[in-house]
Amino acid sequence: MAYLFVHEDREYLLEPGERFESDLGILEVPEDVAPGDVVETHLGTGFTVRALRGPDLFTHLKRTGAPMMPRDVGLVLGKTGISGGDRVLDAGTGTGILAAYMGRAGAEVVTYERDADFAAVARENMAVAGVADTVEIRTGDVTDDLDDLAGFDALTLDTEDAPTVVERAPTLLARGGSLAVYSPFVENTRETVAAAREVGLDGIETLDTIQREMDFDDRGSRPSTGGVGHTGYLTVARRP
Repeated sequence: MAYLFVHEDREYLLEPGERFESDLGILEVPEDVAPGDVVETHLGTGFTVRALRGPDLFTHLKRTGAPMMPRDVGLVLGKTGISGGDRVLDAGTGTGILAAYMGRAGAEVVTYERDADFAAVARENMAVAGVADTVEIRTGDVTDDLDDLAGFDALTLDTEDAPTVVERAPTLLARGGSLAVYSPFVENTRETVAAAREVGLDGIETLDTIQREMDFDDRGSRPSTGGVGHTGYLTVARRP
């Protein structure tokens, strides 16, 4: 299991027994290291050991593209209620941020990634996140297996062909099961909504995920003028 080693504004993801070299010295990670320990380099620089938490996944997992932002992950989990014991069908694994969060929430996840190299990295990330036993990453296109998939508690999609999968939602989802489709483009989102309406899903709702940080200084307080507020569109619905 990997842990974070923190010194001031530096964070390194290391495993027990690993040797790490930096300008702060050589860090020999003990085999029995545990959260809360302070491990020193050969130069005497202390690193505090911290357990890997959800928000750390976004920063430290290997990336194969733009991962889903934590705020968008929060919306997916909040709107679907995915939790322990749920079975989730996911497509568009990418880095695996969403799959890892769902696995850490206790769900059993089957996730599809078309790019074999991306899938391999995602499997490594699931091991780092501690969910390799509950998140199964399949290399391939979920649309090829739709006839063999059914009865999931939630369906989460981050793919261009999401509308095609949504058309099969009444079979893929158990009664009362939730759908969450994430897309950076409004055209794809519109097609998703149309597909959800066509197959009779309930509670169809689309959100433009916008978030602004606040700046506080001696002059006053206001939303930050930097950064990008919009990240994507999230459509949620349920099978009646």
